[in-house]
Amino acid sequence: MDWNDLLLTNWPVKLVTVLLIWAAYIDGKELRVPNWLTFPMVLTGLAYNSYAGGWDGFLMAFGGMWVGIATLLPLRNVGGMGAGDVKLMAGIGAWLGVMVTLNVFLVTVVVGALMAVAMVAWTGEWQKHYGQFLLIWGEWTSIRNPDKLAEIAKERKPRMYLLPYGIPICVGAIIYFAYAGLYA
Repeated sequence: MDWNDLLLTNWPVKLVTVLLIWAAYIDGKELRVPNWLTFPMVLTGLAYNSYAGGWDGFLMAFGGMWVGIATLLPLRNVGGMGAGDVKLMAGIGAWLGVMVTLNVFLVTVVVGALMAVAMVAWTGEWQKHYGQFLLIWGEWTSIRNPDKLAEIAKERKPRMYLLPYGIPICVGAIIYFAYAGLYA
């Protein structure tokens, strides 16, 4: 296989991988995934799939975008993560469709949980973080107003050890892409 074959075979997956690595790097440094990266990712995914697949391509991309949004928006709405993470998943969906996005999300949940446990282990503050978990869980089960939950989370955020979720999204996506053979 020559370089052209290597680069051009399933190139949308490779492009999405590069964009995810870029987003993870920025999120790791700044605790945010910028709009200048996510909006073009979503729009070009919709445009490319519409061009390449016509109406069916548009529907695939549009459905994938909405699934990407739906996976993380509930958590964002209660202050559990930033909007950039939601838009990053929407970008994956716009480029790669519903099923890939759902599978990436599932792997991302596992990767995110493992990273969160590793972060707690690194600090050694198991009791503190377990208490935070119980507090947040109690809020989620007793307060039914998402705006109130988001307000509480925003107030608590400066005291929390935060996980830049663009990193688990990137790592989870790469693991899934490799496992599913999407780089070949």
